[in-house]
Amino acid sequence: MTEGKLFVPILGVKFLGQGYLSAKHLLDEGALMVVPSGPGLATIHRDKLYFEAIVKSDFALPDSGLLILLLKYTKGINLQKLSGLTFLRHFFDEEMLRSRRCLFLVDPDETEMMMNHEFLRSRGIRIEPTDHYVAPIYGERRVEDPRLLQILERKRPEYVLINLGGGTQEKIGLYLKTNLSYRPGIICTGAAIAFLTHRQATIPALFDAFHLGWLLRCFKDPGRFIPRYLSAFSLIRLVLQEVRR
Repeated sequence: MTEGKLFVPILGVKFLGQGYLSAKHLLDEGALMVVPSGPGLATIHRDKLYFEAIVKSDFALPDSGLLILLLKYTKGINLQKLSGLTFLRHFFDEEMLRSRRCLFLVDPDETEMMMNHEFLRSRGIRIEPTDHYVAPIYGERRVEDPRLLQILERKRPEYVLINLGGGTQEKIGLYLKTNLSYRPGIICTGAAIAFLTHRQATIPALFDAFHLGWLLRCFKDPGRFIPRYLSAFSLIRLVLQEVRR
C-alpha cells in the first residue's frame, strides 16, 4: 500500500515511506527531520507545541515499532522501519563528513558533548570543539534560542544534529527552520547518538530491526523507561480513531 510513496501521512505527520537515501536527499535540500517515538506520539493531544513541531516538520522517520505494527494490522499499511539509530549509522558513514567540516551538534550537557565529539573524531569525521553547542534547559513552552541562531548564522553548517530529548528537540528544530536565513538539514534524532557512544544501552542492528530496542533500554534503566513505554499504549487509541475516519 505504501510502495513508491515518498510520504505516508499518519496523525497529521508526514512519515517517510522510503529509505535512508531519500531521507539524506531531503536533508541535502534543507529539510527538518524528526523522529517521533511511540511515547512521544501518544502525547500529541496534550502537548500542542510538540504536535505543531512534528506536523510542520518536512518529514518524520518511522521509528516507533508500535506505530508500525498498528498501521500494519489496523490499516494494512506496510511502513518500512527507519530508526534514528539506523539513520545515524548510515549518515556517519558519509564521505562528505570526512572531507569537510559540515556538521554542527546541539548537545544536552558537557559530558554528552565530549563523548559525542570523541566518538565522531574516532570515526574520522571532521569536527572541532567549536562545532558543538550545549543547549540550556528550555522548559516545556515555546522554545527559542537567539544565541544558537546567531552561532548558526555565523558558521552556516550544512547539517545541524540535535541530540536533545523528545518533545524539546522538535521545537528547537522548528524554531531554527523558521528563523534561519538559510536552509541546513536539521536532524532531530535525540538520544540516538548515545547508543553509539554507549552512553545508553547498546542496541544491535537485529534488535533495532525487530522493534526490540525498547526492551534493552528497559533492562538498563527500568525505573525510567518502563513507565515511559507503558504510556505509549495510548497511541493504540489514537491510531484506531484515525482508522474509523
